[in-house]
Amino acid sequence: MTICITANGETLESQVNPSFGRALYFLFLLPGMPEVEAVKNTPGAHGAGVQAAQIVANKGASDVITGNVGPNAYQALTAAGIKVHVGATGTVKKAIEDFCAGLLTRTESPTSRRHGGGRR
Repeated sequence: MTICITANGETLESQVNPSFGRALYFLFLLPGMPEVEAVKNTPGAHGAGVQAAQIVANKGASDVITGNVGPNAYQALTAAGIKVHVGATGTVKKAIEDFCAGLLTRTESPTSRRHGGGRR
């Protein structure tokens, strides 16, 4: 099971980025393993959520941990069979701990509206 977490930096001590499509980085890891792969997200002006979902799907993630997910990203992720967990805050390390403890909500729908730009 490969997990993807939206982040503001490249390490486990980085803060979770609350926006899936506009996150600065995607961190990929296997729970319980120390290795983390950081992939820089470079969203375009339009279609950021779908582009981000393609990156995550191409890396073989089974789960995404983020703050919120918009409708286009949610649709693309779920079409790829990826489960989306929202409500993550704090550091990436804390988000992983919360995920493993079952404290994050697996969403069955988008949790934010479509928006047209600007990184958070």
